[in-house]
Amino acid sequence: MKVSRFGVSLEEGLLRELDGFVKKHRFPNRSKALRHLVRNALVEEAWRDDQEVVGIIVLIFDHHRRNVVGSLVEVQHDFSGMIISSQHVHLDHDTCLEAIVLKGRPSELQRLSDRLIAIKGIKHGQLVMSGF
Repeated sequence: MKVSRFGVSLEEGLLRELDGFVKKHRFPNRSKALRHLVRNALVEEAWRDDQEVVGIIVLIFDHHRRNVVGSLVEVQHDFSGMIISSQHVHLDHDTCLEAIVLKGRPSELQRLSDRLIAIKGIKHGQLVMSGF
């Protein structure tokens, strides 16, 4: 990958904040931190513009809860075109984790996430999206 160099002018206070960000997140240098911040801004713009992204929904639930697994499967079948894979993990005797990897428009990923998290028996759920 070719790297281009350019100069950046920042007010002293903003530069101090950037240096604090670099230190807090253990970036090796300012350039790496700036690349991270720019990528995050571009991913957020893609979300707002409803451009294709990837994501993962993580769900924690009690598999003994009546019909929770069946409801999870039913909703996932309704959105099968955007689901790349899913993994079911047994955390302990009662608690399971389901990780569902997705690709699609942010609005659709959010709609699927909302439907899954609303299922009775889901203890916690979260959607994370990223650009690619």
